[in-house]
Amino acid sequence: MLLKEANLVPLRHSLKKPYSFVVSLHPLPSLSKNYLKAATVEFNHSTDGTVSCMAAYLVCNTIFSSITSIAGKINYYDIRKECIGSLCYDFSAMETLLNKNPLREALGVGDIEFVSCSTSVYQALLMDWMRNLETGIPALLEDGIKLLVYAGEYDLICNWLGNSRWVQAMEWSGTKEFGASPELLFKVSGSEAGLLKTYGPLSFLKVHDAGHMVPMDQPEAALEMLKRWTEDSLSKTRVELESLVSSM
Repeated sequence: MLLKEANLVPLRHSLKKPYSFVVSLHPLPSLSKNYLKAATVEFNHSTDGTVSCMAAYLVCNTIFSSITSIAGKINYYDIRKECIGSLCYDFSAMETLLNKNPLREALGVGDIEFVSCSTSVYQALLMDWMRNLETGIPALLEDGIKLLVYAGEYDLICNWLGNSRWVQAMEWSGTKEFGASPELLFKVSGSEAGLLKTYGPLSFLKVHDAGHMVPMDQPEAALEMLKRWTEDSLSKTRVELESLVSSM
């Protein structure tokens, strides 16, 4: 199972001491105690409940909006860049390509128009944003299903720090061993492309010089990540793999 953590959920894990200066210098708008309580319950225990999901969404969105208002017109998918347009990227070329009739026919999608971000889908899934779906992952790990969570180091909205923290805090039989495992250099073509932490079926990869769109920012590293993960050799370099094959 390959997981690119979505949207604002990792923010609760990353808003701790390393970023406390943001809160202390720029106080966040006052929030209802009931909202905060409901959000905490939703984060830590439940995967159901429309009211608590909405409360959690409002709290997290308020925090995130406050951060972006302080930071200015940054691209929250890649803090090195400026946000351009409603999605912070120009996807017009991709939309034009995917809406060409020959491509539609090849994909068998009929007259459905491709859009980069669907408002209808967004609204329909709004209540799922803050559901704690991590609760279902430990059972998969115990069954030996491999999980790779990856994040670009310059992504804010799905930041690597929040993702790393929820992965390390997750309770399963290998929690202690995963936490104690060393960080390994993830090398591609002889250069350091990221930092990898792995134990048993669980792996976490922080990808260097990449934002939310890891394959766009680091295509070679993204492809190598997928290849090695499917080959069950994520911690090995391509040279080591080729050497292993040749020795057989």
